[in-house]
Amino acid sequence: MIPFLIFVFISGYLLITLEHSIHINKAATALITAVICWTILVLSPSIKEEALSALGHHLSSIAEIVFFLLGAMTIVELIDAHDGFQNITEKIKTTNKNKLIWTISIVTFFLSAILDNLTSTIVMISIINKLVKEKMVKWQLLGLVIISSNAGGAWSPIGDVTTTMLWIGHQVTPLNIIKETFLASLTCMIVPTLIISYRIKGSIDLHETTLINQNALSNARDRNLVFFIGIACLLFVPIFKTITHLPPYMGMLFSLGIMWVLTELLHHKKDVDEKGILSVNHALRKIDTPSILFFFGILMSIAALEQIGLLKEAADYLDHTIGDIKLIAVIIGLLSSVLDNVPLVAALQSMYSLQVYPTDHYFWELLAYTAGTGGSVLIIGSAAGVAVMGLEKIDFFWYLKNISWIALIGFIVGALVFILENA
Repeated sequence: MIPFLIFVFISGYLLITLEHSIHINKAATALITAVICWTILVLSPSIKEEALSALGHHLSSIAEIVFFLLGAMTIVELIDAHDGFQNITEKIKTTNKNKLIWTISIVTFFLSAILDNLTSTIVMISIINKLVKEKMVKWQLLGLVIISSNAGGAWSPIGDVTTTMLWIGHQVTPLNIIKETFLASLTCMIVPTLIISYRIKGSIDLHETTLINQNALSNARDRNLVFFIGIACLLFVPIFKTITHLPPYMGMLFSLGIMWVLTELLHHKKDVDEKGILSVNHALRKIDTPSILFFFGILMSIAALEQIGLLKEAADYLDHTIGDIKLIAVIIGLLSSVLDNVPLVAALQSMYSLQVYPTDHYFWELLAYTAGTGGSVLIIGSAAGVAVMGLEKIDFFWYLKNISWIALIGFIVGALVFILENA
């Protein structure tokens, strides 16, 4: 039974990594893998009852992440529907090369911490396309966006799904993860920005077209109101958790409810057709549902491995062969450039209990940094990279030759800063 379960999981994982080659969405593969893994468990008479009982427990903990992501994505879609991110676009436009590069990098870094690395990357792709003419310059800036968005998401409890998972799993707390990983993440962004600003020679040719509001139905007052209240609602989630001690998804759903009421009041005089894309109903249809289903499927698959004790054995093996938790965390970060960081972090959460490494332990904080930033080393290693690759058709080997080594230097220097800071 165990060899068959491992075979199914590895096969599913390989198909997920080959998503773009086999043209099958990784969400479909993850869901099928999860169901087959749990079917194998319940068809084993010796553990059937135990598996059925544990399934509900795993579903409950994974649903917290799913509902958190659902609320966050909907709020971001609402802001985008009202052209709220135009406020950022207008602030970035400049003819000074160094100022433009650093502005893009810093805005991406902090935007990713407030939203998430995938959403902030999509916003920055739109902005850079409006600003920059030359293809190779644009590609280098987009490489910098991948690095900066992953670095910005790593130190924020709502900026990267892996940091969110560690927060929801009680491995880290919001204020502590910000305090302990911010400097390392900032270094991971600054070093590549210095290198890329040196590599881009001369001035950057900008489009002369003015930036206009793409949604004629959304006026400036509504746009600014939705943008600032939306950002405030996202920032309120960790505060709500600290005050009430309720799980983070409750704070996110509360924030979504606030945004829902706000947009309904803003547009209540408009008819259904006119309200259109400005409504929560439309935002719910636009959110990246396949990504949510992928998280659910892969986490349920890993839960099946946890249920039969495989992850505990893997943790014991790592402890005996490598031993150094710093090295383990760095290896996981580099692996996340090849494999998906969500299942890697989920596996470590199951492998090492809070009794071994309690909340806010050094290991969890370093893992949040490495798993969040390591994916920048390859363009396929993060959601931000995959988005850029898909939307801008950046070649895998071009990125490997021109950006990967820069991202690797930033990753290593940031990790050294974290280790020295906590020495």
